[in-house]
Order: sequence, then C-alpha cells, then structure tokens
Amino acid sequence: MPIVEPTEMKAALAPRGRLLGFDLGTKTIGLAVSDSLLMVSSPLETLRRTKFTADAEKLLALIAEKEVGGLVLGLPRNMDGSEGPRAQSTRAFANNMAGKVDLPITFWDERLTTAEAERVLITQADMNRKRRGEVIDKMAASIILQNFLDYLQNN
Repeated sequence: MPIVEPTEMKAALAPRGRLLGFDLGTKTIGLAVSDSLLMVSSPLETLRRTKFTADAEKLLALIAEKEVGGLVLGLPRNMDGSEGPRAQSTRAFANNMAGKVDLPITFWDERLTTAEAERVLITQADMNRKRRGEVIDKMAASIILQNFLDYLQNN
C-alpha cells in the first residue's frame, strides 16, 4: 500500500483497524497504538534499533498482534518547517516499511513532541531522569499519534 497524505488515511484504513504511531530515533523506536475507534492513543513500547530487517520483523509481529490497519510516523521537521537529515531518514524508513506491509503509511509533524512528553513526565508523573529515559520515546509516539487522532476526529 502506498504512503498516503494525512487527509487520505481515514479512507485508506480498514474498518476497525488500529493505528500504530512511531517516534523514530537513531537508537530507539517509540511505539504507541490507538484503540479501534481511533480516539485514544496509548504508549506501547520502545524498541532498541538494530538492523532494519530485524526491526521490521518485530514491528510486523506487533502489527499482527495489535490488529493494526495503518502506520503514523512522526516526521521530524525543523522549527521553520523544512526537512533535514532526520526527516529524510524517516521517509527512507517509511519507504522500506511500505515494501514489507500492505498498510497505509502517513507522516505527522512531530515538532516539540519529545519536549512535551518530557514535560508531562516531570510535572504529572514526577519521574526521575533515569525512568523518563526509559519511557520518553513511547510517550512521544503516543503524543504524535494522539495529535493525529485528534486531527482525524476533526476532519
């Protein structure tokens, strides 16, 4: 299935299909999953990145287990909206995943989501630095996905 624009994702999804949200880092992949009604995002897990093939196998198992119908990848834009090397790396990951799954894939602007996740973990969860480091990526993925779900509900 092709990479689609955010405006096309709802139509491309199978009925009751969940979305899997990604916060791609150089060392880890934060993951979050939506409910089947596409209303609520929940942090899922953080995968340590290895080689793409091994990462893809783990992701394909999660996609099957969670009955995922589409992928939402956080796109790391610069503050001026331009795309740098990390955005190019995310687009390359999406293209590689598109060859492995028959699901729609879209991108969602992830500017400031890690900072927002960190703020939430400090102020609301009162987590120490070590514990925040363990959960920050999946929290950022959950924020990316929730922002996308909110967009879907309003459009």
